Amino acid sequence: MKLWLILVLSAACLIVAITKLPARDLGQWEDQDPELRVWYEALRQPDNPTVSCCGAADAYWCDDVRSDDAGTRCKITDTRDDTPLRRPHVDVGTEIVIPQRKFGPGKWGNPTGHTVVFLSYSRDVYCFVQQGGV
Repeated sequence: MKLWLILVLSAACLIVAITKLPARDLGQWEDQDPELRVWYEALRQPDNPTVSCCGAADAYWCDDVRSDDAGTRCKITDTRDDTPLRRPHVDVGTEIVIPQRKFGPGKWGNPTGHTVVFLSYSRDVYCFVQQGGV
């Protein structure tokens, strides 16, 4: 019975430790322009400003943006190699629905020259920053 309790407590501690991990830096900053690195690191989620939008490993160019009464969508236009960015592949043309609460964060501008969507592994939107937006 004691072994079972130790295993359960160990598993619980591991789960807590994993969920508290910061945004991932998998070396994607190594060849990054210092200005872009600062920009990526400063971005915060508009609906949760204490949480990062993450970084280059979560960022995809999404320049084909369409808005109508049904909402905003963008299509991935990013043809960069995923390997150096250490990000999962998302096919060009994949349509992403942008929740209204994820628009922004305009106060940092956007030095990339592209509209950028930050996606989780499951393709949930962390942030959506339009081209040049201030």
